[in-house]
Parts: sequence; C-alpha cells; structure tokens
Amino acid sequence: MAGKALIFSAPSGSGKTTIVKHLLESNPSLGFSISASTRDRRGRTESHGKDYYFLTPEEFKHKIDADEFIEWEEVYAGNFYGTLKSEIDRIWAAGKDVIFDVDVKGGLNLKKYFGDRALAIFVKVPSIEVLKARLNDRGTETEESLSRRLFKANFEMSFQDQFDVVLVNEHLDTSLAEAQRLYDNFR
Repeated sequence: MAGKALIFSAPSGSGKTTIVKHLLESNPSLGFSISASTRDRRGRTESHGKDYYFLTPEEFKHKIDADEFIEWEEVYAGNFYGTLKSEIDRIWAAGKDVIFDVDVKGGLNLKKYFGDRALAIFVKVPSIEVLKARLNDRGTETEESLSRRLFKANFEMSFQDQFDVVLVNEHLDTSLAEAQRLYDNFR
C-alpha cells in the first residue's frame, strides 16, 4: 500500500540532514529512504545500508540499465546518486511514510514522480555567507570543493520556487518546529 512522501532538498550545508534526522527521531510513522551513491564514504562515520548504499560506478550503471531507480543523476563528476524503487517498497510495506534527504534536482524529480502524494520542502540558509561559514565549520571541505559547492548552491537556489514550501533555516529550533508542523499538516 502506498504511503506519502516527504522530500527535503537543499544546497549542501543548509541543514536538511539535521532536520530530517530530527523528524525521524520524533515520528515513528516515518521511514528514511537510503540513497544509493558512488561517492566515497566520509571517514568512519558512514556505513553501507544506513547512510547510503555505497555502490561502484559499474554496480550503479547496472541498476540504471535494470530500471531499478525512481530517479538518479551524476551530482558531481563521477559521483552518482539515486533513489532505488526497492527502498520505497520497503518503507511503504512497513506502513510508514517515506522521508527523503536529497539534492535539489533529485527532489524535483521525486515530486514529479509522486505528485500529490509528496510534499517537497526546499531548505535554505539566509545567505550564501552563512552557507559558506557552515560548510567551513564542517572541516571537510578543501578550497576547491568549497568553491564548487558554493557555485552549485547558487544554481540550486534558483529552483526553490518549484518546491511546495521554502523553509529558511536561520534558527534551528524554529526550523525543526516548522518542519514538524509541515509534516503534521501534510499527514
């Protein structure tokens, strides 16, 4: 039986993952859609089948050819991300609504796929300067990767009006409460 889909998209560093994790902890009715990716794991903190399904480029391309994705794309050169159909089946079979933490293009593709069964939320920060500071605070970015992420963020923000809701993540507690309110109203 098909449930609902809650889609969170944002430029990297906007806080969407923090919001999604909070909603998952607060709502047993939600199940997290684990994306597939060809990118390397970040240190020892990420694990296969929990944070991502880490696939080789060959495995990913095989799944594309087998039509196993709802949506997929090459987000950065050589790094593919996608949503497996089997993930949605797994979550809906458990009687839960699915929640996504995906990039902007993926979010728009998911909204198109699910239609009225989805609420697409674009999370943004008050300014590019705030985003730059947040990315720097992670301590994971090189000068080159930071520049690439900021360039992409500027581009991604041009799509915010195509989402159902824009959530400005200036104060985390306020954003968490607003995200919960949006989910409650959507359910």
